[in-house]
Amino acid sequence: MLSFSHAYIFFYNLFQFCGHTWILTNMIVRFLTFGQDALADTFHSVGLVMSFCQLLSVLEIFHIADRIEKARLLPRLIQVLEKNLLLLTLIRLDEVQSKPVVCLQLFFWNISDLLRYPHEVMCVMDAPSATMLWARYTLWIPVYVLSAVTEGVTIYQVMRYMEQESLLAGNATAAAPVHRPLVLVVSLPLLALGASLTVWQSLKERRHQLERWAKKMKRK
Repeated sequence: MLSFSHAYIFFYNLFQFCGHTWILTNMIVRFLTFGQDALADTFHSVGLVMSFCQLLSVLEIFHIADRIEKARLLPRLIQVLEKNLLLLTLIRLDEVQSKPVVCLQLFFWNISDLLRYPHEVMCVMDAPSATMLWARYTLWIPVYVLSAVTEGVTIYQVMRYMEQESLLAGNATAAAPVHRPLVLVVSLPLLALGASLTVWQSLKERRHQLERWAKKMKRK
């Protein structure tokens, strides 16, 4: 009989898997139907569901802290914070939402989450798959690196927009947005540092999980 914590983490991961599957399916169908015209309003079509799923992902920090989920806390904390902070920035800036890089960023985010949540569901069911294990700890790393690159490009696009707004606003309102690009400039090296740390921790976790799986197969 499953305990409450097992049932909770199972339905949480299943909900996230369904949510990200819906988002990715919506994006693909819209692109196949409307072509490049779908890129401009991708955020408007899936942004609400994406924001809700990412807001729920804050719970994962407490899952790891309470040991409901076995994972490294620091890499997950970095991933959750960078996604939610960038989404909050995009929600406030309609002009940046239509950029193609935002669509690409959402695509990589969903791919990385769809590599993780099905594996977590199977682990809770005590029915792990070798293919899912490999995808979770091997294929996930380059996808995460690509998503971190798109996040950096998105931040750069936000900086350019704010600088243009400052120039158009004139001296009367230039003092207010001056600090915003500075904060974003600082966030770029922090993003690079956080992504490097996450990749390093993920490589260690990958080696541990694959060695553990190999020993399990030998015992069988």
